[in-house]
Amino acid sequence: MSRFIRSAGIAALLVSLFSTSTPAQKSFTWDEVKARFEKNNPTLKAGEIGIGESKANEISAFLRPNPTLNILTDGTQIAPYKGVWQPFAGTEEQIGASYLHERRNKRELRLESAKGATDITVSGQADLDRNMIFALRGAFIGTLQAKAVLQVVKSNLEYWDKVLVISRERFNAGDIAQIDLDRLELQRVQFESDVQAAEVNLRTSKIALLTLLNDRTPIDQFDVMGTYDFNEQLAPLDDFRKIATDTRPDLKEAVQAVEKAKTDHKLAVANGSTDPTLSAWYTHNASFNSNYAHDTLGASVNFPLRIFDRNQGEKLRTQLDIDRNQKLLDAAQAQVFSDVDSGYATINSNLILLHPYKVKYLDQAVRVRETVRFAWEHGGASLLDFLNAEQDYRSVQLNYVNLVGSYLMAAAQLNLAVGREAIQ
Repeated sequence: MSRFIRSAGIAALLVSLFSTSTPAQKSFTWDEVKARFEKNNPTLKAGEIGIGESKANEISAFLRPNPTLNILTDGTQIAPYKGVWQPFAGTEEQIGASYLHERRNKRELRLESAKGATDITVSGQADLDRNMIFALRGAFIGTLQAKAVLQVVKSNLEYWDKVLVISRERFNAGDIAQIDLDRLELQRVQFESDVQAAEVNLRTSKIALLTLLNDRTPIDQFDVMGTYDFNEQLAPLDDFRKIATDTRPDLKEAVQAVEKAKTDHKLAVANGSTDPTLSAWYTHNASFNSNYAHDTLGASVNFPLRIFDRNQGEKLRTQLDIDRNQKLLDAAQAQVFSDVDSGYATINSNLILLHPYKVKYLDQAVRVRETVRFAWEHGGASLLDFLNAEQDYRSVQLNYVNLVGSYLMAAAQLNLAVGREAIQ
């Protein structure tokens, strides 16, 4: 007896150890998931490095030309003169420096162009973040939807198991035939299939979400939570259009591309101007008899002769690039309004479908199922009527859950179109 008690105590201790060592499942809200995504996603991190690279180009663009140092010696004897060899007696030494002076604000324009490229890179990163947040939101909504579907199908299975318990009691009492009980038990296969499919879908949704988060947390220890419902209040279309015009980073990027093209054209015109090279030197010439001519200073200014303007092609290219980017800006503006209008129409359509479900169809499905079940249990309806009522209830419940998911995805699509979370 003592051995049995000791074994039972060891078993209880092992169970306690295993239960305490298993990490509990943690649920994350949308804000927490978004924060982890922005912190850990490698694609976003790579884009941030690209911004740093673009800023480094600003340093290079604003550098001044380096001066040139010239050191020259000449006049050293290589053979004796009248029998006397004095190699350094008449040597001329010269040291000088030259510097290329850039005119027409070339350096400032290069910096302005580099800063324009950085601004475009920043806007491109914001647009990448906008699109990836939409993908993340889709995975988050997909997980919530899979959880909601799993809850519905589990509830249906539990309800059907209760029906089977009552039906077996009725069969044992001789109230229903064996064939009716068999048909009821066969119907359970459909509910079991629904549960298995929902569980697989939930795990798949979690895997997609963890992939975006670059997270290796086991699926059983990861979960999300949030409101799985819809808001019937929808702001006017013009409000969303205005938000998109002010917020969309790709539209801002298109505007910045036009400004950079204008700067590049100014730089091309400036590069066509001549830049003088300023030089100065000091010379010590020992070959002069005059003591006052040994040390001299000199200076020069060199101008390239612009017989041929070799920058005409670049001027024309940058001028055409302004027009090209302006056309792309017009296309981006048209695309923004198209995205907003499409997203608005989709979410409005979902609201039209969801409203009757919430105020009418859900309650009707429950009422019909329970009424037909009561009638069937009391001989007032056939088994087929009850099965059909149960099928209708199942369809209405799943349709409602999926419609809410479609609404949330449409809201995410509209948020993507306007450039921020205008609909929570």
